[in-house]
Amino acid sequence: MGNEHEKFSQRLAHAMQQAGYEPRPSVLFRLFNTNYRGRSVTAQTTSRWLSGQAMPAQDKLQVIADLLGMEPHTLRFGASARSRVAEPRAVWPAGVGSRERQVIDTFLQLPPKKRELVGDLVKALSDNG
Repeated sequence: MGNEHEKFSQRLAHAMQQAGYEPRPSVLFRLFNTNYRGRSVTAQTTSRWLSGQAMPAQDKLQVIADLLGMEPHTLRFGASARSRVAEPRAVWPAGVGSRERQVIDTFLQLPPKKRELVGDLVKALSDNG
């Protein structure tokens, strides 16, 4: 079973990199806990997921897969032989790192009024006048 866990951890790290995140336990810890509506996980848990010592339960796997823009089945078991129709994943420009992704993810979770306020602030900061 250890080999299964190792393969999962490799897929998880690769998926995090592809999504613009550093494959580190602290990054996964913050990303997961800010998006999971159940009981939060510990940094040790995310470390175990990334080191191949454990795999998340299905509800947690679903959240991780959604955050990384992939199918839970593919994250859990690897690329399947069957083809599926899926929305293309957004490609982030070079230089957009995990910090920027976290800021954008947090912004997208704000209510419309607060998004508008943040937009006004960004516009004011970017004006040259």
